[in-house]
Amino acid sequence: MSSIKIDLVSDIACPWCAIGYARLQQALATLPDLHTELEWHAFELNPDKNAPQEPILPALSRKYGRSEEEMRAAQANMMQIAAALGLNFTRMQQRVTCNTFDAHRLVKWAEATEQKATAMKLALFDAYFGEAKDVSDAKVLAGCAMSAGLDSAEAERILASDAYRDTVQQDIAKYQQAGISSVPAFIINNKYLISGAQEPAQLAAALKQIAAEQA
Repeated sequence: MSSIKIDLVSDIACPWCAIGYARLQQALATLPDLHTELEWHAFELNPDKNAPQEPILPALSRKYGRSEEEMRAAQANMMQIAAALGLNFTRMQQRVTCNTFDAHRLVKWAEATEQKATAMKLALFDAYFGEAKDVSDAKVLAGCAMSAGLDSAEAERILASDAYRDTVQQDIAKYQQAGISSVPAFIINNKYLISGAQEPAQLAAALKQIAAEQA
């Protein structure tokens, strides 16, 4: 089987993005002969840096026009799905809304310096959904960098500067212009789009078919 490139457009504040990545890993485990290259790309569910933070349940209730009880039930369902995948979503209902632009900057830095974008992303998911930490806060982000095996002091220096700001802005703009309006979005070989957190078997079947077509 051949190799494929996966561009994964996602946001740290998106629970289905964490679930989608975990399902991708399960799918790839069933395709041992398929070589993959994964690159993370930025998307912002809450792009307004100046928006006040608020508890997630009323925020989601207002956004989707549903009751808080409905949103609590939906979140509880995601927690069960996440637990089955080995993800820590234990405090996802206690989190607050936040802008993730600086978190995306650290993902780019992690990739550019030590090819640890995935480790950085997973540390951010764990902090936000598992511990309900504010992933717009520089100290929290530096702690996530340390958890990912990166230099926390260097992470703080990056955050205090404009480093990777343009990179993230260009990344966000590129995929918006390409028509990506929801995440996760898996772009395979810069040609095929798989939207949403598909089940592992469906993902594996799609990847196998794409690989076979280019063989």
